This record gives sequence, structure tokens and C-alpha cells, in this order.
Amino acid sequence: MQFDQLKRREFITLVGGAAAVWPLAARAQQASGIRRLGVLMGYAESDPEAKDFFAGFTQRLAELGWLDARNLRMDVRWAPGSVDRMRTFAKELVELQPDVILANSTPITAALQRETRTIPIVFAVASDPVGSGFVASLARPGGNITGVQYCRAIATG
Repeated sequence: MQFDQLKRREFITLVGGAAAVWPLAARAQQASGIRRLGVLMGYAESDPEAKDFFAGFTQRLAELGWLDARNLRMDVRWAPGSVDRMRTFAKELVELQPDVILANSTPITAALQRETRTIPIVFAVASDPVGSGFVASLARPGGNITGVQYCRAIATG
């Protein structure tokens, strides 16, 4: 999924929804203390739209009361376009044992799925989560992965 295929505002709205799900998953994992959030981005940290996405995500977390270094520890990795780097960082994040991991694309979600079947993974966007084997169905994901599917309307005629 390329950032240019999705308007910035829509993308941030989708991630805001993922952020709302995250505290529930974290509560199930840990009763008290600082929560640990892993974030794996498939873009360069210097990418302007990736910066906007991440700023929107952290802003939404703050609005929900989750502040880095106060009640949240965020471990962020950037793996622009390299499947090998995605896999390396996926393994690294899983080894940190976060309460939940945010994945921002289908390849990132696949890399994380290879590394864990227990840590909750929330994908911000996936093109075909059922076909990719991330979830059993859209109505009942099952397993440790959930998120938002991106559907693009195609004009005909």
C-alpha cells in the first residue's frame, strides 16, 4: 500500500481507530504499569507522509491518555521497502515483548506474523487480510492479528 493511494486524513482516521483498539488489547496483557508498544513502519523515517502518519498516531494516543515516557514506551522501527529489514525489525520488536505491535502495511504484518502468534498485532491497513492469512474472517479475526482493511472504490462506466 502506497501512501499516495490513501489521503492523509483518511489514513490518520484509520490509524486512530487502531489506536482506540490498542488500549483494550494492552489491558488484557498487563494489569498495571507502563505499556510497551512496538511500531513497525514500511517507510523511511524522513518520508513526509510517514511523518504525518506517525504524528497523527502519537497525537491520537495522547488524546486517549497514552503518553510516551509516562505510561507508554514506544519502540519504533523504520524499514523502507526492504523485506529483509522488515523481517529483521519484526524479530527485534517481538524480542522486546511489547504489549501490542502496530503494523502499517501488508508486508509488515506478514513479517510480524512470521515472528509471533501471541503478541497482539494491529495492522493499520492491509489489502487482503483474509487472503493473506492474517485473519480467519473479517467478522471474527481470531488469532493475534486484527486491524483495518483498505478497500478502494473503482469507478466504472
